[in-house]
Amino acid sequence: MAFVDQYDFDVLKNESEKLVIEELERQLAAYKGSICRCNECVVDMAAVALNTVKPLYRVSLLGAQYAAQAMNEKSYARSLTDAVSTAIERVRKNPAHD
Repeated sequence: MAFVDQYDFDVLKNESEKLVIEELERQLAAYKGSICRCNECVVDMAAVALNTVKPLYRVSLLGAQYAAQAMNEKSYARSLTDAVSTAIERVRKNPAHD
C-alpha cells in the first residue's frame, strides 16, 4: 500500500490560500487600470502570491483560528497584501496568453 493511501492528507489545508484569494478579490475590485480577469490570469495571480507568502497549514478547524491570528499580525497581513499586489502587476505585465 502506498504511503499516501495510508493517511488522510485531504484534511491538510493551507489557510493562506483562502486569505490570498480574499485579498486578490478585494484588490481586483479596487483596481483602476485595465487588466485581464480571465480564469488563467486570476489563478496565476493567486499562484504567484501564494509562492511568496508564509503558508498557514492546518489539519483541524482549530487550526483556522491560528490563521485568523496570523492576519492580526501586521507583518503577515502586510506581506500578504504586498504579495497579492506584486502578483497582480507581474501577471498584468506578463500574461500567460496573447
